Amino acid sequence: MPDTQISAIICTHNRDTYLGAAIDSLLAQDFPAEFEVVVVDNGSSDRTCEVVAKRASNPRLKYIFEPILGLSVARNTGAKVASSEILAYLDDDAVASDRWLQVLYHAYQNNPKLAIAGGKVTLIWPQNVSQPKWLSPGLAANLGAYDLGENIIYIHQPGLTPRGLNYSIRRSFLIEIGGFDTHLGRVGKNLLSNEELQMTECALKKGWQVAYLPEALVAHNVAPERLNRSWFLNRGWWQGISECYREQLTGKAGISQLQRGGERFLRGLYKALQHFRDPAERFDKLVYAYGQIGYLNAAIQGIFSKFIE
Repeated sequence: MPDTQISAIICTHNRDTYLGAAIDSLLAQDFPAEFEVVVVDNGSSDRTCEVVAKRASNPRLKYIFEPILGLSVARNTGAKVASSEILAYLDDDAVASDRWLQVLYHAYQNNPKLAIAGGKVTLIWPQNVSQPKWLSPGLAANLGAYDLGENIIYIHQPGLTPRGLNYSIRRSFLIEIGGFDTHLGRVGKNLLSNEELQMTECALKKGWQVAYLPEALVAHNVAPERLNRSWFLNRGWWQGISECYREQLTGKAGISQLQRGGERFLRGLYKALQHFRDPAERFDKLVYAYGQIGYLNAAIQGIFSKFIE
């Protein structure tokens, strides 16, 4: 597409239930200039292809099949197919507000040092379901919730980085760092993460800027299967593994990880006891402690692998 100003990219894997609404929210964007919508089918075996085919008559829509599983792989494929300098990533189970692309585009146009930007994320609960009493605001962030207020904020703490489900990046910066790191990011059913955090760390070190844009609003569907305590425990486990891998990639691996993980595990248990009468905060701290077991498990495997080498 000639003179494409911004490319919206959806990386999808077996989410045909939500995918149509995600695509429609992008095709209906209130954006005065040229834009495109790229759907990267990451090895789906459901009706994903049919969902896209129903909308294939729209000239803005592109479809590509990426057989190698992995969110970071799919994101890199989307970037290669896309035409513009600004790449906006929307999750396949999310719905973008009608000015989403416009807000992102103007932010990059007005700031040549902006490398990464994302916006507020609200949650769409399943029908007749409300937030469980055992779910803390902190754990709700694992469902995608992200709200830093009503003002634009430039991120200096990587832990506050925009969520991947509502995420944009400047192509020149992505090329500079060699693309999304395929050692991080989801692969199939595993919940590896932290790739956005790593990208923010890299951007800040290189003198770029990262921004939270409250008006770049996206709503995220909460899948019913995620409203079980077991899902959050599993998510915490993979969060611990992701943190361990991120440290290994930045040269911080080794025996010191055992001390860090052990201290955080004990801290999590202690805080769970402190919040014993508060079911939401108690469970929050238990998930954190459980995640440190995943961290320690990955750290031990990394240490042993070095000995074997």
